[in-house]
Amino acid sequence: MLENKTIAFIGAGSMAESMISGLITSKKIPAEQIYVTNQSNVDRLIELRETYGVQTLPKSTLPYEKIDVIILAMKPKGAEEALTFIKDKVRPNQVILSVLAGITTGFMEEHLPEGQQVIRVMPNTSSMIQESATAVSAGKTTTLENIEVAKKLLESMGKVYLIDEEQMDVFTGLAGSGPAYFYYLMENMERVGVEHGMTEDTVREIVAQTMYGAAKMVLDRDEAPSSLREKVTSPNGTTAAGLDALSKFNGGGAISEAVKHAAKRSKEISKELEGAKVTP
Repeated sequence: MLENKTIAFIGAGSMAESMISGLITSKKIPAEQIYVTNQSNVDRLIELRETYGVQTLPKSTLPYEKIDVIILAMKPKGAEEALTFIKDKVRPNQVILSVLAGITTGFMEEHLPEGQQVIRVMPNTSSMIQESATAVSAGKTTTLENIEVAKKLLESMGKVYLIDEEQMDVFTGLAGSGPAYFYYLMENMERVGVEHGMTEDTVREIVAQTMYGAAKMVLDRDEAPSSLREKVTSPNGTTAAGLDALSKFNGGGAISEAVKHAAKRSKEISKELEGAKVTP
């Protein structure tokens, strides 16, 4: 499905590189069918060309007529300028895909020709190792065929989930920001191990392996986390003592609030980028 597609990235930062790396590694699209451009950093384009073999060009010389999927990968504040620039260059059957936080399909549709196919995407930083949890929401006129093309393309970064756009803010709170919550948990677990005489490298690996194993159990065993938790919690045992402390200090409530606050901020960012007043 993808081998005959031509992709163009407008923006050459870490997210663009994650996607390029995944596409090249998975052999889903030949490097010569991937174009990359940015605002002005020529050295960055040279770096990507030499590393991955992709084609790099100034934005004004991209062969827009040959491109099937245009991916917006610059900073969100540059979205309006980029959409305005490509407005007169796109075709109805092209897909404009945005990996920019806070940029809604409505915002893209407003700045592009009527009926233009658009897709909003929210990956997370684990895309760098092809283990992202990525959400996809399609615009009003985007075809099922092009939604499937986007899913196949994004699977080069990990797992892909098709969701309603009104769920995108909570997805951001869960998966977009989620890795940072786990890193924060790991930081604190690591600190305790070091305080008790373990080396930083050793305790970091132990904590990471423990978290990896727990996540793999959930994915492989098809059991709810609550069920797995109950199975490893013996009455009056060490795990029960640790869970009692989490309950006492409202660890569960803190995680819930983290997700809610991140989702709220995601909604605020969308409003700010679209120039609307944020309501409480």
